[in-house]
Amino acid sequence: MPAAMLPSPPHAVGHGLPWHVAVQDAVADIAAARARYGDTFTIEHGRERYVFTFSPTGVESFYGLKEDVASKGVADYLMLRRKLPDVLFEGRRTLPGTLFGREDVAGYLSHLDHALDDALAELGSAGTADVFDLTRRLGHRLGLASWIGPAAASGAAFDRLVVAFDTLDGSDAFVHPDAMAAVAATGKRAELAAMEEVVEIVGALVDARGSDAGTELFERIVASWAGEDDAVRRRGVALDVVLIHVASMSNLHAALGWALVDLLEHPDALARVRAGDSDHTQRCALESTRLAQRSIMARSVLSPVRLDVGDAVYDVPAGWTIATLLPLLNTSAAPGLDAWRPWRWDRHRLRDTGELTSPQLVTAFGHGRHTCPAQPFSLAAMTTALHRLVEALDLTPAWDTHPAPVAAQIGGIARASGPVRLTYPVHRGFPTFSGRATPENVRNSLRRSARVGWPGARRARGTAARAAGRRSPARSTTRRCGRGTARCRDRTRRPRPARRPARRRTPPPPRARHADRRSAGTWWRRGR
Repeated sequence: MPAAMLPSPPHAVGHGLPWHVAVQDAVADIAAARARYGDTFTIEHGRERYVFTFSPTGVESFYGLKEDVASKGVADYLMLRRKLPDVLFEGRRTLPGTLFGREDVAGYLSHLDHALDDALAELGSAGTADVFDLTRRLGHRLGLASWIGPAAASGAAFDRLVVAFDTLDGSDAFVHPDAMAAVAATGKRAELAAMEEVVEIVGALVDARGSDAGTELFERIVASWAGEDDAVRRRGVALDVVLIHVASMSNLHAALGWALVDLLEHPDALARVRAGDSDHTQRCALESTRLAQRSIMARSVLSPVRLDVGDAVYDVPAGWTIATLLPLLNTSAAPGLDAWRPWRWDRHRLRDTGELTSPQLVTAFGHGRHTCPAQPFSLAAMTTALHRLVEALDLTPAWDTHPAPVAAQIGGIARASGPVRLTYPVHRGFPTFSGRATPENVRNSLRRSARVGWPGARRARGTAARAAGRRSPARSTTRRCGRGTARCRDRTRRPRPARRPARRRTPPPPRARHADRRSAGTWWRRGR
């Protein structure tokens, strides 16, 4: 049993956390305790002791705690192990916190366009989708392509991995904390089975990587298990991938989903994103992430520490957890913070903090040494994904009121409490096809898009080539005509196929004709 704090803060009688007691709304319950007991109070259940702080000085002291005395990593582990099997955390050789250097992030983002191509191909030309189902599947595709390679982000292997990782979703520990007692009662049987499924799939990819090379990260993970028996190596690599994926992608898809929801509710902002304003798109992503936060920021005290909250200084013994709750600070620390206003951001910081008693009272990704290490990757991925999705699809919201979060959730980015549907007829000129991005599907879509001059046709040609297992098509060799300025694509670097029987071709539109009638006629008779 942890020792008592000195002096003793007020104890919130009748309040608790959703892992321990049934609460209708976890955030509202903590807000009620704050309103009754002030900015610093304790909540206790059995051996677990929490001290919450919300005062400006207390929050600054909280973010100033050193990891070796009050650990974020240990607090996250204690939360995730409510859902995930203990064996997943034992003996890991590649940890998520080491994977988001600048060069690493650039490599991960190189897979994003491919993931978006496949996601758009799956959607087809028109239909209805759930926002968060769409972004969750896109997050799985991006993550698996980044950690393992394209072989894990498409086909039957991808579909099997999605099912397994949805079962191994560590965020259930804070999204559905009221369900963790049932998970413990089963001995985490479903989670263990899903983990073995991932071991089987990733193990096969380890054996096959000679013919289908994975990413640089995957090779690093495999190399860290060199010298071990094949069975040990395959299992070790697979469990490293599981921990990386579960820890890194637990909130990105939810933040992307809320950004999409907010954009669809603000047409002016949506128009700027569709026009390609990347700075504005990043500000929208930050603002949506701030408002969607339901994170309990926690530090497990490993050795006694002093916590200054402004009107008192507390000695916190080892075994306690110091915490604050972002949804209560992010929307109430200053007037107007409950509204969606993306222009309040300048890069990663608030533009104007004059009305805040402390700049650290409001955050999207944390402050100081405890800022989320994946922040640059997450913002870049959200910016690119939002632009591609709204550029390609004419999205229409099918909800009447702003979606509500899961009431019991106390951690991470909010999840919607019910379906959030949208419809998406594709923009005129965007290549459309149903089913997967097979060469035939994409080729047919390009023929249709050529009539309206879709500017992204080259990207789709690359999609067709990748689906066929080839490199992207080489650029056409061009030359300038003798008179005028138009360029004629008269040949490619690849051998031209045998000419088909001559047939009448439709001339190009007037703007594409050359001033020289003979050159123009030659151009369209040869075809493209």
